[in-house]
Amino acid sequence: MSDEAVVSMANEISAADVAAYLEAHPDFFHSHSGLLTLLSVPHPSGTAVSLVERQTSLLRERNQKLNERMSEWMEAAHYNEQQFEKTRRMVLNLLESMTLDDLSVAVEDSLCDEFHNDATVLMLFSEKQYDTNSISIIDPRQYGPLTPLVVSNLPTCGQLTEEQNSFIFGDKAVRVQSAAVVPLVKGETIGLLAVGSYKADHFQSSQGTVFLSYVGEVLSRVLSRILHQGN
Repeated sequence: MSDEAVVSMANEISAADVAAYLEAHPDFFHSHSGLLTLLSVPHPSGTAVSLVERQTSLLRERNQKLNERMSEWMEAAHYNEQQFEKTRRMVLNLLESMTLDDLSVAVEDSLCDEFHNDATVLMLFSEKQYDTNSISIIDPRQYGPLTPLVVSNLPTCGQLTEEQNSFIFGDKAVRVQSAAVVPLVKGETIGLLAVGSYKADHFQSSQGTVFLSYVGEVLSRVLSRILHQGN
């Protein structure tokens, strides 16, 4: 082939054509390995490195990123396993509760000791008085400031109003900076669980409430069972 023909062919093949061909034939260098020693690609440092060196560097970087991601997944799995085990113990303790005071102790042990919150309050909405030293019995007609927290039947997270905070946490209200409030519903709203933290950002309005809803459902059923046993 003449030099003129080579030049003409080179002019007709664009860089895009070469890139497209190599993309369509990723095994091209398997049968043309000698070209690898002739090729060089730009390096961030400004110097040129061989294609093999560059590929090795890219693979090493990709491997490092995969290892970092795998480590994150392992940490998340370990955290979720711990949360599941804490939740399992809490549910078992709740199910074993036979009295209102048993229930209150199980709630505090789980949510304060296991889940590292600072305060828990369990309220029962009833005109009837029950034999308990640790659960607040509130007349349903007198929980005025709690109405916005109760009517939705959904957990609420974030900072409470000063009146709500004081109504729920009493002497601890001055230290409670954020809280989660879970209405306890079994046919009707029968009570309320409040979990407080001394940290303002511990409970936030944007956080998920799946766990709190689950706790509320279990607690509502156990509370209803204990109340009916006492009748």
